[in-house]
Amino acid sequence: MFERLDAMEAKYEELLAKQSSEEVLNDYNLLKDISKEKADLEETVVCYRNYKQTLKNLEETKIMESDPEFAEMAKEELARLEEEKERLYHELEIALVPKDENDGKNVVMEIRGAAGGDEANIFAGDLFRMYSYYAEKNGWKVEVTHSIEGEAGGFSQIECMIKGQNVYSLLKYESGSHRVQRVPETESQGRVHTSTATVLVIPEVENVNIDINESDLKIDVYHSSGAGGQSVNTSNSAVRITHIPTGVVVTCQNERSQLKNKEQAMKLLKVKINNEMQEKQMAENAMERKTKIGTGDRSEKIRTYNYPQNRVTDHRINFSIMELDRVMDGYLDPIIDALVNEDMRLKLAGVKSE
Repeated sequence: MFERLDAMEAKYEELLAKQSSEEVLNDYNLLKDISKEKADLEETVVCYRNYKQTLKNLEETKIMESDPEFAEMAKEELARLEEEKERLYHELEIALVPKDENDGKNVVMEIRGAAGGDEANIFAGDLFRMYSYYAEKNGWKVEVTHSIEGEAGGFSQIECMIKGQNVYSLLKYESGSHRVQRVPETESQGRVHTSTATVLVIPEVENVNIDINESDLKIDVYHSSGAGGQSVNTSNSAVRITHIPTGVVVTCQNERSQLKNKEQAMKLLKVKINNEMQEKQMAENAMERKTKIGTGDRSEKIRTYNYPQNRVTDHRINFSIMELDRVMDGYLDPIIDALVNEDMRLKLAGVKSE
């Protein structure tokens, strides 16, 4: 651990020297890259230097403790410094946890009604509303790109872009199967039904380097409709693209222009193909899967929303909150905070076992 910290401190000093060199000052792009790299290291280096200074202060205070005149004062100071040392050590452990390079990115979210017919579609709509409220609370922007409304309400499928600061860092735990237990509006006997909807969250990746042959694409155009369509049934502006080799399908209908919808759909296609490639690579890496909270697969049941008991339970971390009504209004913070903390615990355990 300390060898890595020493190397980071040396790298920080090297970048600091480079930053003020004439060569770098005359090259805007190089200056920008070096400044970013230095900034990424700065917080950890400052913490490490504070830790080393605290160790030095501890040694000096221990010497003072042997002097009767300062013994009592030194004892109090030693207790404070020991506490400070533990705090800084824990911060350094966290700083060395590998960062998810996608944490700061926007996301593509896809919600589908699954088992349960009309009630599943209604629940998919409830989940979309929940995430929309959560996004609003965080100052994020939600842009629907495609939707298919359910006959009884909700959506059989809805896709959107969620844009803002660190969106993926908080929503990356939401992929999987969400289960609802409640009495549907259509249930005349008052029986509780169980239905499911699936959620998929993918980080938006710009400049994805994936070559796609036009001959591998099946492109369909049709009338826009639903939550994303502004030109409902007035023109064939919506675009659906199928990538034949992978079977990946994307649809975009939020723009009035067919050309703009096609451009957006191609961007989404690359993001989804890139995600499939990464998921395949991760599946081959058993250790990476072991340190993740869940697999992110649609089939994995991650959470239950129990309306009769006003309870939400996340099965991956055995966490429950008796405030389902507030959760459905976007109060997701307690659940996501618990997931973030468990994710950090697992990663710290991995760092300590290296």
